[in-house]
This record gives sequence, C-alpha cells and structure tokens, in this order.
Amino acid sequence: MRVKICGITTVRDALIAEEEGADAIGIVVCSDSKRSVPVSRAREIFAALRPNTEKICVTNTDSQSDLELILSLKPTAIQIPQNLKVPAGVGTKIYRVASGEASISEKCDAVVIDQSCGRGIVYDRSYAQKVVEKSAVPVILAGGLTPDNVGDAIRDLRLYAVDVSSGVEKSKGIKDRKKMREFIEICRRPAV
Repeated sequence: MRVKICGITTVRDALIAEEEGADAIGIVVCSDSKRSVPVSRAREIFAALRPNTEKICVTNTDSQSDLELILSLKPTAIQIPQNLKVPAGVGTKIYRVASGEASISEKCDAVVIDQSCGRGIVYDRSYAQKVVEKSAVPVILAGGLTPDNVGDAIRDLRLYAVDVSSGVEKSKGIKDRKKMREFIEICRRPAV
C-alpha cells in the first residue's frame, strides 16, 4: 500500500516521513488551511527530498495564477478541486479531490477521497466504496485516518494509496515520528 504523509510544514518532518518509509510527501500551498505554507517553503522542502519520493502540492484554490505558481514547483502531482482547469501538457500528474455528490472527473491520474481536508473527520465508508467502484483511475483515501483505523480501511476498500495528515500529528502541522512509523508499518502489513 502506498502512503502519503500530507500537511508537511517543515523540512525536518518531511525528512522524517521519508526516512520512515512514506512514498509521497504532501505540502499544502495557496490554501486557507492552517497547514498551508508559502511557495518558497514548499520549494525548500521538496529540494530536501530524495528524487524517488513523490512531491505533491495540495490546494483548494480556484485561481489560475495560483495554479501557475504551484506548477512552477515542478511537483510529481497536484491535488486539486474538481472544478480547477489545468492546461494540457503540464508535465505533472493530476489528482482530483472527490468530496460529495458532485460527479468525479475522469480527466485525472487519480481520485483522492477527502471529505475532511485535514480536519480529522473520518471518511464515509459507503461514499468511499461508491467512488472506488465507479472510478476508472486509482483511488487514494484521506479523511480521519489514524494508525487505529487505517488497517480496516485498507482491508475494506480496493485502494491505490492512503493519505494521512492530522492522524500522525502531535500538534497542528507538526508530525509525530512514532505515529508516522506506526501508520506506515500498518499500511505495509500483508492483507489478511
């Protein structure tokens, strides 16, 4: 199971997440989230990571100029709302956020089920199941995941990856090494 640690706000936490085995690091930019960092800090965090670690920019913006700024970071992927238009040939993967009854765009590389947006609200299992069943692209689950519930989510749903933010924090935007390690270890266990 692939694991994204999201809401990273410091180089230190990014390197710890990477060291503990995270496949992807998510940085919130151009957003009203309390975990949003300036583009300059996102650039610094991405520069510290190994080349094989996915670098994902997460935003809820609807501004095309913000999108251009985000794309200037050259992330592996951008996680964006369903309605944000992306020019063809941007050279990065597009992850669209599914969070409600709106139709899910198939013009993307993956769908992220995220009704929580970093608030720790546990995902709706029936909604997640519907998205997994209907999606023609890989599905990533976010929303209230913790070391206590991620194993059940992985067993219950056919997911491409899981995405955690508040579930591995000691305070808003500051990650806890022990929680990250435990979360990743659970995700790596063979399915039973």
